[in-house]
Amino acid sequence: MRLLIQAMLCLTAIARAALAEDMPDLPVVDISGQKERQMVVAVGTEQVYQGHPTTLLMPDGKTIFAVWCIGHGGHAGPMARSEDGGLSWTRVDDQLPQGYAKHQNCPSIYRLVDPSGQERLWVFSAALGTRTGPGMPSILSEDGGRSWKEMPPLNFPCVMAFSSIVRLDGGRYLGLYHRGPARGGEGNALVTLQSITADAGMTWSEPRIVAEVAGKSPCEPFVFRSPDGKELACLLRENTHRGRSLMMFSQNEGGTWSTPVDTNWGLTGDRHNGVFSKDGRMVVCFRDQAINSPTRGDFVAWVGTYDDLKQGRPGQYRIKLLRDFSNKSDCGYSGVELLADGTIVATTYVKYAPGPEKNSVVSVRFTLSETDALRGRRE
Repeated sequence: MRLLIQAMLCLTAIARAALAEDMPDLPVVDISGQKERQMVVAVGTEQVYQGHPTTLLMPDGKTIFAVWCIGHGGHAGPMARSEDGGLSWTRVDDQLPQGYAKHQNCPSIYRLVDPSGQERLWVFSAALGTRTGPGMPSILSEDGGRSWKEMPPLNFPCVMAFSSIVRLDGGRYLGLYHRGPARGGEGNALVTLQSITADAGMTWSEPRIVAEVAGKSPCEPFVFRSPDGKELACLLRENTHRGRSLMMFSQNEGGTWSTPVDTNWGLTGDRHNGVFSKDGRMVVCFRDQAINSPTRGDFVAWVGTYDDLKQGRPGQYRIKLLRDFSNKSDCGYSGVELLADGTIVATTYVKYAPGPEKNSVVSVRFTLSETDALRGRRE
């Protein structure tokens, strides 16, 4: 009996140690119930599911475009435009090419500028017609989003189109996306690829795999530049959801990448996107998938420094932005924009209230000075 008790105590100690490892003392600031911060961009109904938005803030600092799909990974078609930093939105679906509604799965919008200064707005989707159709169809605007035309698919097989694009030295752009396993890869493991354009999206290099991890599925990459401009960093969803998210780094403009390693616990989630605030801190938004997290499945933001991220330190705190009332971890896939006054506009899809209505596209507005103050009240 004594040996049994000792064994049970030992197992309890191990369990507590594992819990401490998987739920560090990271404060949570909850603003999910503050309805005055929320702006509904597209209302879900009992029949219509609004899903998977991305956004684009234009250089004037107040015009924002949002694109999303109908149904979970369904067809494209919707677009909205805000001219006041996301306080109000106007649907512009009727200005888009008819064929755009045949594009499938999680459209993403970007602004690229070619070496001559020509601005191009692109919306990339995963497939044309069906999930097995030509990969990465797109629509293009060369007049600031006033008119759009359909473009030929890139013929890049993918699960989703580019989930992030970053400008490289010399004016090129690097785009990252994911697809199924490489030839000879194991099981259903996902891999992350990159391609580079030197002409603001008109042509792209042959994709190559940059993240393939045994026993894991790196996907939905979020690539961004370090504050000093010297390296690229990439956060990756880990689709087995058995551990933490992944991160990797490049010191040569994406020529080579470090081997992906685990992030800190607080950054564990799906479809990261974020900004650097005016004081230099990072705000990264995502669907929380951290083990033992009290907000698992909800739409959250992590606040910390770039060095916290790179060194695997916990960071400063998390923000619960929206509760997912579906209880199915069905939210995230956000656009995150920083306005001139320091307001962060984080736009996601979520079932944001009880009832029969399906997911809506919703923005949350906040500043770090506000959430810092709320955190201080808890300490």
